[in-house]
Amino acid sequence: MKITKEAKDKIIQEYHRHDQDTGSPEVQVAILTSRIQQLTDHLRVHKHDESSRRGLLKLVGQRRRHLAYLKREDTKAYLEITERLGIRRK
Repeated sequence: MKITKEAKDKIIQEYHRHDQDTGSPEVQVAILTSRIQQLTDHLRVHKHDESSRRGLLKLVGQRRRHLAYLKREDTKAYLEITERLGIRRK
């Protein structure tokens, strides 16, 4: 369930802070969200794939930690990224 280089580059171009940015929290959250959506679609078809389910849960936890950091450091950016990606927040 790898994300293709083209898709990843497109996500980076859409959510980057500056031209050389590939690791800002916004970019990481967007990439993780894309991978989560792919795994969710896979698991809808393959309901008994427990190893992919475990990977999905790890990705969701990782994204949650990135979002918590972003909320703590830059609330405006947190609200913007959750709105753009359609992520529910508490």
